[in-house]
Amino acid sequence: MIESVPNVSEGVRTEVVDAIAGAARAVPGALLLDHSADPSHNRSVFTLAGTVGSVVEALLRLVEVSLTRIDLRQHRGVHPRLGAVDVVPFIPLDGATLADCVDVSHQFAATVAGRFGIPVFLYEASASRPHRRRLEDVRRGQFEGLAAKLRQPEWQPDYGPAVPHPTAGALIAGARRPLIAFNVNLTTSDVACAQAIAAVVRERGGGLRAVKALGLPLGHRRLAQVSMNLTDFTTTGVQAAFDAVLAEARARGVDVLESELIGLIPEAALAGTSAERLRLTGFRQSQILEVRIAQQVQRAGEAARPARP
Repeated sequence: MIESVPNVSEGVRTEVVDAIAGAARAVPGALLLDHSADPSHNRSVFTLAGTVGSVVEALLRLVEVSLTRIDLRQHRGVHPRLGAVDVVPFIPLDGATLADCVDVSHQFAATVAGRFGIPVFLYEASASRPHRRRLEDVRRGQFEGLAAKLRQPEWQPDYGPAVPHPTAGALIAGARRPLIAFNVNLTTSDVACAQAIAAVVRERGGGLRAVKALGLPLGHRRLAQVSMNLTDFTTTGVQAAFDAVLAEARARGVDVLESELIGLIPEAALAGTSAERLRLTGFRQSQILEVRIAQQVQRAGEAARPARP
């Protein structure tokens, strides 16, 4: 089994998000474990798991629908993005290795480039060169700066044309370890405060190891957010990240209102903490990766079982 967590640049139009989810869900053997949308980010995150063939087919259908419904020339949102389908990571689960996922990412990238005419960059463990390993470096310049970026010799795509797709930009794919998308909302709308906190807590600023962070405005809620990716929860866990943001917020005279998980979290990442300590909003046991997979496998088995006469 492998997992994939594609991020799509649409979080406002629910009918589009539902159509993308439906396309992925329709593939036999592909489990759509979770999907969520954020209107301020204007971004949706989908979590898929299953065999390699089923997950790749679900992703290709997701890309196809996204291309027909999303035009980045009209897209506005606070989250950085390079493509309509912005990033597609492949994560090893039961019986798979990171090397397996590297191979899958290459196969997927070649198919996307050939079928849809989209330039594809490989990142993380799949990166062809060191300067492409970090997602934020590949994404820098965003869709609006993509044409100029692709004219630079060091930023030729790994697959596909060296010009942006006119409405879908480019796609970033690669193999990585499990990542936790963890956001902390502050009791202020001052985005400069969130940005200052993010600059302190993220690894690149000398803060917590294996933590990436941005300060973003949540316009629809009149709040500021510290949006984090924990790339190795065994190095820095969710409680440590929360505590660091809380301390920095209080040092600036504000507090933490709540936190939220985007997508799912491995069970081991919650050891030693609780939803209450993390001030998690809307947390459900079914957000635990292992629980959700077991639930979906059970439902798939029940659906396939013939009805009794």
